Amino acid sequence: MNESTTLVELVERRLNEFCAARKEQLKEIDPELAQVIDFIQDLLTGGKRFRALFAYWSWVSCLPINETQLSEAEQDRSAAALVDICAALEMFHAAALVHDDLMDNSDSRRGAPSVHKKFEQLHLANGWAGSTSRFGQAGSVLAGDLMLGWSSELFDAGVKRAPSSAIAWTCRDEFAKMRVEVMAGQYLDVLEENAGPTRSPDEALGRANRVMLYKTAKYSIEAPLQIGAAFSGASAETLRGLSAFAIPLGLAFQLRDDVLGVFGSPEITGKPAGDDLREGKRTVMIALTRQSLGLSTIKLFDELMANREMTDEQVRLLQETIKGSGALAKVEQMIEELGNESLLALKQLQLDDFGKSHLEQLARKVVNRES
Repeated sequence: MNESTTLVELVERRLNEFCAARKEQLKEIDPELAQVIDFIQDLLTGGKRFRALFAYWSWVSCLPINETQLSEAEQDRSAAALVDICAALEMFHAAALVHDDLMDNSDSRRGAPSVHKKFEQLHLANGWAGSTSRFGQAGSVLAGDLMLGWSSELFDAGVKRAPSSAIAWTCRDEFAKMRVEVMAGQYLDVLEENAGPTRSPDEALGRANRVMLYKTAKYSIEAPLQIGAAFSGASAETLRGLSAFAIPLGLAFQLRDDVLGVFGSPEITGKPAGDDLREGKRTVMIALTRQSLGLSTIKLFDELMANREMTDEQVRLLQETIKGSGALAKVEQMIEELGNESLLALKQLQLDDFGKSHLEQLARKVVNRES
């Protein structure tokens, strides 16, 4: 069994144990709260664990270059603590998905109903009074909030076992910065979906780039790398070098996600075809498409993008418009260029060769994934 598989299993086990303990705690308040944990645990099960893996292999890569070498016993304790940190990153990611699906009105996640839809189903199955959709919204907001709090709890459990207080504070600073940047990016995403059609198409690309930088790129790749490296006691120079590797990779990650959100196969992505179009996401690919259209065509394009009840035929029309504009080809080229930029930055880093090779493998998976 390779180390990546072992880490994923350890993180999965830690999340399961954590949820089981919190379930018992909540059941003491009221047995009906157990359903909330069940929905959370369903979402936490599976996933690619990219954030956990980037944090882990960053830690492995930086350990041998740390000026203060840890003893074998200290490394074992740090590895155990790192599992909590990785579990915290995955808990935070899942919380962000809960809120993101609600704001995007996305019905599915990983081939199953999204959390707000599960709360709606619970309401319907029991024939409760009031609005089904409002109950779904309220339940998912509260579930996401619980998970945000629990991610901090898991993170603190890990960093309090850091090799030094200085390392612990550096990790906490990175985690705090990550949370702020994600929320900022999420708001900018919502803002763009609503304000984008009223603004100049010439500004759309810059705004879309800013959204994907803060909503996804930094927290999906940069923050896990920074936290893992910081936990090893890596120098400020190494952390800067890891950012140079992380940012273009994170942008490529989001661009690939944008392509899959429009053209991905539902059987592989677990989401309906063209789901991002139905949600009106103003991505880089959409910005590039709008730049190539005439004013009358832009108006029609924007009207379709604003339609949350888009038919399959309308989705296909938008897909063909995006392809015909050359936007899809441009995004694929951007993904390739950003991926190459990221790998070049990684090559220049002075890291442990074993860990570095795993970071390269992860980077390639991020760029070339199909779901």
